[in-house]
Amino acid sequence: MIRLVLRTLVGMAGLWLADRFVPGVNIADGTTLLIAALILGVVNAVVRPVVILLTLPATLLTLGLFLLVVNAGMFSLTAYFLEGFSVAGFWPAVFGALVMTVVNWAGQLVIGPREER
Repeated sequence: MIRLVLRTLVGMAGLWLADRFVPGVNIADGTTLLIAALILGVVNAVVRPVVILLTLPATLLTLGLFLLVVNAGMFSLTAYFLEGFSVAGFWPAVFGALVMTVVNWAGQLVIGPREER
């Protein structure tokens, strides 16, 4: 349970940094930030694996670079579901997803790997 809360806080930090440093990514307030982190977590857990499986040929053909497009899509999908969170296009979504990736990677180094059951 503590890991889930910490991962959500790391996600919130990534979204906040994306809001601050990526032009075209806007988050209205702290409540929207929390809800966006939760929705992004659900989208990444449920939708992303299906999309990765469906786009596997493109991912293999581009040697994994297509995963940037998939991550940008998940970022934009989260913004689509939430009214106070907006992404102004493809490139802000890509750069916002990159910021989220770096922050989540750093957070995973601090928190530790996900426990498998």
